[in-house]
Amino acid sequence: MQQDRYISITELTRYIKRKFDQDRTLQDIWLRGELSNVKFHSRGHMYFTVKDSNSRVNAVMFAGNNRFLKFRPEEGMKVLIRGEVSVYEPHGQYQLYVKEMQPDGIGNLFLAFEELKKKLDFEGLFAEETKKPLPAMPKRIGVITSPTGAAVRDILTTIKRRFPIAKVTVMPVLVQGPHAAPSISHAIDYANEKGTWDVLIVGRGGGSIEELWAFNEEIVARSIYKSQIPVISAVGHETDFTIADFVADVRAATPTAAAELAVPHIEELEERIRQRELRLTRAVSEHVKSMRTELNRLQRSYAFKYPTQLVKQKEQDLDRLIEGLQKSKTRAFTSKKEHIGRLHDRLQRNHPAKLHQQSKERHQSLVRMLQKEMRTSYEQHNAAFKEKVGKLNALSPLSIMERGYSLAYHEGQEKLIKSVSQVQPGDPISVRLKDGKLDCQVWGLEESEK
Repeated sequence: MQQDRYISITELTRYIKRKFDQDRTLQDIWLRGELSNVKFHSRGHMYFTVKDSNSRVNAVMFAGNNRFLKFRPEEGMKVLIRGEVSVYEPHGQYQLYVKEMQPDGIGNLFLAFEELKKKLDFEGLFAEETKKPLPAMPKRIGVITSPTGAAVRDILTTIKRRFPIAKVTVMPVLVQGPHAAPSISHAIDYANEKGTWDVLIVGRGGGSIEELWAFNEEIVARSIYKSQIPVISAVGHETDFTIADFVADVRAATPTAAAELAVPHIEELEERIRQRELRLTRAVSEHVKSMRTELNRLQRSYAFKYPTQLVKQKEQDLDRLIEGLQKSKTRAFTSKKEHIGRLHDRLQRNHPAKLHQQSKERHQSLVRMLQKEMRTSYEQHNAAFKEKVGKLNALSPLSIMERGYSLAYHEGQEKLIKSVSQVQPGDPISVRLKDGKLDCQVWGLEESEK
């Protein structure tokens, strides 16, 4: 029908949305443009328009993504955006769903960061299954950072306060500039060659993306990935993310947080030890109390008070058990003997020779019965046969001919002549007698009166 061709607006919009969502290019798109109509929703979402000299597109950046922004987007700001394009069904219009945003001034670094991140992620350097667990109570900790920055002071102070028995070794490196990445990579490799440290903290204080760039270099990422010693990455502030953070076994929001992750708090350990000591003391006390109660019960028992009587009683019990065992043995022997006797009788009754003799006698008996039945049946059938032969002879035309009768037939025919009306004078006829046939001719006819 014509009506079947028509679809609803919702179905059309949903179909177009599926086309957008299935296009891989639109699911990870990079744009450069200018912000306009920037609006911040009370729930944290940000709505705006991205435009260039000729076109514009509506965009939204949800609170889960824009809370990581290190700047406040403003009207007219030029930005670099990564996101996906889809269709907003209620309005039937396509729009940009922004995942990341950076000011256009650092565009090259941002693009390099994203390209390296995608490459290393594809190679599996970020995989969770490759990350190593941190030791519960490390004895020696290696700190790879600048020896003059605030980060190293925070790390040392925190470790000394939380776990003073740990030995900390600071391996000074450059954390900024063109030689920083090789310096950091060399320190990580050196620590693994020595194999002295239980855990490594690699990081520095906060800064701009240019200042933190050494921790976005591929050489540093690969050294962290190859490290046999667990690595804690502590670069910048909580909102700063570097390639080192993704590769490291554990990412700390700050250098202080890295120190807290690396070592337990000694007061907490002491409290745990006290609690376990208390639980162990209570458990031992309860066990000793239980054993003492059991010992007292045993000491009050009949066996400890009257051992001689108990032995005599056990002797009597042993005699009774031996006597019962003898009776049981006798009964079992008698029962088995009777059972064997019954089996022997059954065997004799069912002996093959005896069974053969019985079968032979039965066969002879059956043969005699069969012969008798056959003679009886023969005599009965013979008598019946003779009776029927007698009746047949009595009714046979041959028997009538024996008494002098004959049969007349037309010559050359088997038609019996029963009346003088069937022939004419001069007709040839055949007359059958008991011992042959006469060929005759009718000379005259004389019809008798009835």
